[in-house]
Amino acid sequence: MAIEFTDDNFKTLVLESNKPVLVDFWAEWCGPCRMITPIVEEMNKEYDGKAVIGKLNVDENPDVSMNYAIRSIPTILFFKNGEIVDKHIGAAPKSVLVSKLEALL
Repeated sequence: MAIEFTDDNFKTLVLESNKPVLVDFWAEWCGPCRMITPIVEEMNKEYDGKAVIGKLNVDENPDVSMNYAIRSIPTILFFKNGEIVDKHIGAAPKSVLVSKLEALL
């Protein structure tokens, strides 16, 4: 299961990570978000030890969502050394997300 990022653990797990991080901003009611959940779960297993991959529920974690001006979901942000280095808005095939993550490894 992908890591569950929250307002409380975001700084430690994402911003202070020494590995690339993929954060999927999502909500329960979002259809496209549900479409990419299996992709995020697969990638979490495939990149175990190489990258940190998880999800952040925008309804339950408004502070991080507002801080990064998340207006559309799903939004996927890619972090390296605590900085956003890439992003994708909307549902995407696995190949798109993998190529963006691979570029950070």
